[in-house]
This record gives sequence, structure tokens and C-alpha cells, in this order.
Amino acid sequence: MSLEARLLSALAPWRQAPAWHVAFSGGLDSTVLLHLLARLARREALPPLFAIHVHHGLQAAADAWPAHCQKVCGELGIPLRVLRVKVDSGPSLERAARDARYAAFISQMAAGDALFSAQHRDDQAETLLFRLLRGAGVRGLTGMPASRALGPGTLVRPLLQMSRAELEAYGRAEGLCWVEDPSNADTALARNFLRRDILPALHSRWPRAAESMARSAAHLAEADALLGELAQGDLQDARRCDEFPWLPLPSLDMHALGALSPARQRNALRHWLAPLTSLPDSDHWAGWDDLRDAAVDAKPVWRLANGELHRADGRLWWLAGDWLVAPASSPAWADPGQPLELPGNGRLELLGTPPGGRLEVRYRQGGEVLEVAGRGHRDLKRLFNEVRLPAFVRGRLPLLVIDGRLSALANLPGLDGSRQGSWRLRWTPPTNDQGLS
Repeated sequence: MSLEARLLSALAPWRQAPAWHVAFSGGLDSTVLLHLLARLARREALPPLFAIHVHHGLQAAADAWPAHCQKVCGELGIPLRVLRVKVDSGPSLERAARDARYAAFISQMAAGDALFSAQHRDDQAETLLFRLLRGAGVRGLTGMPASRALGPGTLVRPLLQMSRAELEAYGRAEGLCWVEDPSNADTALARNFLRRDILPALHSRWPRAAESMARSAAHLAEADALLGELAQGDLQDARRCDEFPWLPLPSLDMHALGALSPARQRNALRHWLAPLTSLPDSDHWAGWDDLRDAAVDAKPVWRLANGELHRADGRLWWLAGDWLVAPASSPAWADPGQPLELPGNGRLELLGTPPGGRLEVRYRQGGEVLEVAGRGHRDLKRLFNEVRLPAFVRGRLPLLVIDGRLSALANLPGLDGSRQGSWRLRWTPPTNDQGLS
């Protein structure tokens, strides 16, 4: 089957997308992909096709590439957008460049659009080998997926079943011109060393090594999907939380997790944490053991890349964003008929007829007492213990003070309003979305 026919088959799920975008570096792989798509567009009813070239500004040679890409696109009749990005300095320049590149791609995509990237079967083998040498688990060894969500659309890799040799043969047969990235010759970079030294040696002994590794990645992807199904079943009961439905935080029941074997605990947590944070490597999973096995009266915390796991009253809670910073002091509530935005701590509302007097919102400092109907004055620590309020919430639960007297605790039934029921204090806590509520 020709490359055109194989490509058209791979693109079938995205034939109805509003637009197709091609990540066009000007190198061999993306040049062949763009040429194949342009050829298909002449005889097939395809979505509008655009090319995107991202200029990172990291090397002098790259300054000439936008002009080359413009020439290629002009000859093919495909609109080109050249995006210049700033790459942040950090521990990994490659990661920072990739993050900047994908942010640029997302900025050009509308809902439902598809972005095509030109990674091929040899790239898949390289990725698998690279991750294997880093000690990746099943999920890491699945390699690059053929498609995944990207911003409002989808990232698609339609060439993963094609070899670099096939692409190069096509490019030479069609007389295509492409740029060569001089940094690809630097074998001090791990991926370049694998690409230039290790994979050719493997191919000399096992000519179908890349194909075999790609097949192994597909087997591992299937295994990972099965582990995902197992995790969903294990998490189903653990996710239920009826005590505090107003807390917009991911949480799990520790008893349900504890009933699983250690391997299933880790599997369930990996799938639960995957959308929330970068996952720790094997050596750092001891943090989970320490949190799980801590004394009942302890307040263990497991700190991860994008947040923290807290254990409170038999439940595991994920905290990030505003939840990791103490809330700022709140101004006086001048108009209790309107919601009050709490800096770094969500929003507060009075439901019903607002009480008279001077209203202030405070946070617990220690020693506060509340007069409870039929029980007299009770200190907040006792009241919080009675309702089993998680420790991490206690310091940010809004307290309503009227004319200097503590009068209500937000969201806690029986403690959140007037004795007559004429008003209640409702708090909408912040989310975990990096400070967005």
C-alpha cells in the first residue's frame, strides 16, 4: 500500500475536523507529511489545511528556516503561520522548548481542530528505548500515542506506522528539499546518541528492531489500558464522599484503598493522580507508604510536583493552588446583600435576610468560641472535631463576626446561621486549579 493510502487511512477519524494543522519544522519528516497531505487534498475532500512553523530562537541556523518553510508552503499552496516563542531557561532546555512549542500550537487551534505531528516508527522505537533506560513503568513504555487531546483539539501522529527510510525514499523520489538541524549531530544529547549510535547498531543485527519495539509499545499500551480499567474499578467506591459535598477537592477513602494489595494501591493512585500532577519515580513512592502507615492521630503530607496529598479522618485529599497558601485577611463585608470575594479563598454569600450590625469575615486564630443553641458556648476545636472537619480546612473556613461576636461558621449545618433560620452563611471554596476558583 502506498504512503498516501496508508496516511489517508490513518487520518480517517479526523476527516470531519474543522481544520487540519501541520507542525512544520522544515525537516524531512514534516516536509514529507505536508507534501503527502497537499497531494491528497487535490483529490480528496479534506478539511482546510494550514502549516505552523515555531521558531524557538535557540540557534543561528534556525533563523533561515522560516523562509525555507515559506517557500515550501508557497509551492504547495498551503498557508503558513510562523510563530516566534521565548523558551524559558531551566533544568531541561529540551522540555522548555517543547512546552513553548505546544503552547504555540494550542494558540492556533479552535475547538475540534487536529494538529498533525510527523513522528514515525523509528521515533517510537527511540522513545521506547529512552524511557526503558530511564526505568519507566508500563505507562511510560507505551511510547507516543497515535493521538491525544491537545488544547481544544487533538494531536495526531499519522506516521507512526511508517519508517524513516520510507519517508526519506519518498522525499528523494519526489525531489523534496528539507533542512537539517545541526543540533541533531550532538551525541552528547541522550536522544541523539540513541538515534545515531545505538539504533543503527541494533538495526545492523536485527533489521526489524524498530518495528518490533513499536509492536512492544502497542502491547504495553493494551496492558496499560487494562490496568486503567482495574484502577477505575478500585477507585469507584473510594471516590464517594458524602460528608463534605461542598469541598471541590479530589479525595479517596483510605479504608477502600487499604483493602487493596500494595501493587493495586499504587496502580489506582497512578491513574487518579495522572491528571493532577507529574507522577513520582519508583524511589519516591515511599512517600505513599509513609502517609498510609502514619499513626491515626498524625497529619501526614506527601508532597508531589504540582501539589500535596493530605490524610484527614480516614480520607486522602489532593491539595494544590490556593489550598497550599494561607488565605489573605478579608475586608469588612460592607454589603452583605452581595457575595464577598475572599482573596485566595473562594467566595462567601449570605442566604436569606442579612443580619444587622457590622459584619466581618475572619479566620481561626485559636481560642474562638461560638454560642450554640441549647449547649452554651463551645470552642471551635471541639465543634470541628465533632463534625470531623479536615484539618487543612479549619484554618480557612470563613467565620462570620457580627459587632465583634462570632456568630456563624460557614457551611456547617446548625452552626452556619441564625437561630431563627433567617439567614445562612454559604462558602464556595477555591478549586485546585492553580489558584483559580
